[in-house]
Amino acid sequence: MSIQSLGVGSGIDLESLVQQLLVAERGPKTARLDAREERLSAEISAVGQVKSKLSDFKDILEDLQQEGNLSGREPVIENPSEDNDVLSVQPNNSALPGVYEIAVTQLAKGSRIETADAGAGGFASRDDEVLSAGTADLTFKVGNTGDEFTVNVTAGTTLAELRELINNNADNFGVKANIINTGTDGGGAKLVFTSDVTGVGNDLQIVNTNDNAELTRLTTETSAGAASGLSIEPENRATNAIAFVDGIEVQSDSNKFEETIQSVRFDVNELSEKDAANQPIASKVTIGFDEEGLKEKIEEFVKTFNELNAELNRLTDYGDSDLEEDGALAGDATVRGIQNGLASILGSNVQGSVIGSLFALGIELTNEGELEIATSDFGLGSGSDRLENALNDNFDDIEKLFNSDNGIVSRLLEFTEQYTQSSGILKTREDAIKDQQDSVNTDRERFELRMISVEQTLRDRYLSLDTTVARLQRTGSALFATLG
Repeated sequence: MSIQSLGVGSGIDLESLVQQLLVAERGPKTARLDAREERLSAEISAVGQVKSKLSDFKDILEDLQQEGNLSGREPVIENPSEDNDVLSVQPNNSALPGVYEIAVTQLAKGSRIETADAGAGGFASRDDEVLSAGTADLTFKVGNTGDEFTVNVTAGTTLAELRELINNNADNFGVKANIINTGTDGGGAKLVFTSDVTGVGNDLQIVNTNDNAELTRLTTETSAGAASGLSIEPENRATNAIAFVDGIEVQSDSNKFEETIQSVRFDVNELSEKDAANQPIASKVTIGFDEEGLKEKIEEFVKTFNELNAELNRLTDYGDSDLEEDGALAGDATVRGIQNGLASILGSNVQGSVIGSLFALGIELTNEGELEIATSDFGLGSGSDRLENALNDNFDDIEKLFNSDNGIVSRLLEFTEQYTQSSGILKTREDAIKDQQDSVNTDRERFELRMISVEQTLRDRYLSLDTTVARLQRTGSALFATLG
């Protein structure tokens, strides 16, 4: 488009006239495009909000499906005094309720070995050499456990350096070496080995791999398994943990007791207190249903669903008057389909469940589509009563109601995934809206090109008028000058 200064010849404000005509031409179409663009932006934002709320609800559903979240057991431990921390208890979801008396009389521990006094062939100080010439290996192992590592000792290695070689070995399975300085000439410096591997028969073995004579004072056996220079005192051998469950002695090669009580693990932390007769005082362990935890999960499920429902209602409602705006998805069939589908599942019966339905659990759908722990009775007690009865009488069946193959949560998850997955209904809906937004942008570009053409046409037309008027004005001026 050429740049023309309209009205210069005629003195008429044709430029203003062209601009006014362009505004009049542009206004209606621009308003329609702007309104359409605004509506699409609000719609895609609303679909995103629906997706977000559905995802939040889906997170709760997935949490409810996690093992143990709806069938947890609650252990209660009563120790003889508040200063005790004798044991901890972890029942799994199939543990039977019960009460047990548990006393701990021995903790599992690993073995301990120490080198001899300096006067008996040991070491005078931490700087003593353990090997004067050549190289040799020390192999650390525990019976048939498979735990094993080897340390290479070179000429000139001191007792302190050997300690570091042991402690820093990459394959070390739990052997710690320490030096204790006795402060006496006869005692000297003792290298003390401790093993984390507990249980009877799991004593630490230090093998003189190359049968080096100088390393005899650091090993418990030769390469052939014969006795070497070191031995383990009886009180330093690895031991089992010992406890009494309802008076029955039980043992474990660690401080963890698995399946001693069916479906219950308990870990022992310290010895039980003793009474005046020097007998251990048992701790009382009660295994019960985690009713409070399950009730909180159910209440969270109700709350999250109601938040979803409130958001869907807000987005789909029509304004009560002309002064109130409709929701961005007012009357939307997709969202109504979501609400109807959720309500249908929530109000259905579950085959194979003794409780059978959310209604029997005390949870009802209101006329507004919300869930509530009902106050209505219907001869079955209030919702709170029904929930308490289910928790007390059919605790494990609540898991079936929600998480069996045709359970409430299982079906809700399957339903919501249709909408929230990457190729789901709402993603398809978003893609369709984006296509419409692209179409608006294309229409806007085409309209701008058309307006350029319209402006050029107007300018050409009024340029001709400007030229004609200017010519007439010059002719008139010449005529008046001639008539003088």
